[in-house]
Amino acid sequence: MYALFQNREDAGRQLAEKFVRYANRKDVVVLALPRGGVPVGYEVARKLHAPLALIIVRKLGVPGQDELAMGAIAPGDIQVINAEVVQKLQISDETIQAVAAAEKKELIRQEQLYHDHSPPVGIQGQKIILVDDGIATGSTMQAAVRVLKQQQSDRVMIAVPVASPEAYDLFFRLVDEIVVLAAPSFFQSVGQAYEDFSPTTDAEVNHLLDSARTACT
Repeated sequence: MYALFQNREDAGRQLAEKFVRYANRKDVVVLALPRGGVPVGYEVARKLHAPLALIIVRKLGVPGQDELAMGAIAPGDIQVINAEVVQKLQISDETIQAVAAAEKKELIRQEQLYHDHSPPVGIQGQKIILVDDGIATGSTMQAAVRVLKQQQSDRVMIAVPVASPEAYDLFFRLVDEIVVLAAPSFFQSVGQAYEDFSPTTDAEVNHLLDSARTACT
């Protein structure tokens, strides 16, 4: 798969064009998955003049293959397990729980780190545009969707620049709307869709959250 986007900002600007009907509304919130989803979400929120906030979830990476998700966790003791990956690689429950314990510590660290830059926003009754830089297996996005359904949002829309065809089919059934700019049949990884897929840092996340308070509302 050849690169489709220059970087996350470029992808976010292209994605934002698909949601212009939601611009300048008081019942729309853009939620980004940190860290890579934040530069994408910032561009969507800026175009729509909508609040930008975080929904923190953590991928459970397969030991030795961290980019491959065997599941994900989210606040509220939400845990999603990718049964296909677990069965195929014969991953034990003990391994899953050990990885989950480590990722829970990182989840708490991020909640504390980003808290002052991303004040809580109301979810109940709101239309949520849930943004990430892409979806591979879909574990982290599934965890995020569960959080939103627990909090009784009015409408859940997933917005990502690129996704695997399998992930697209999964979320098409799970949420009210999904917008994916590309779902290539020969999907291998999210990063392949980007010319520049450099890691997003905590400092960049906080800077974008601070900027969004004035630029996106």
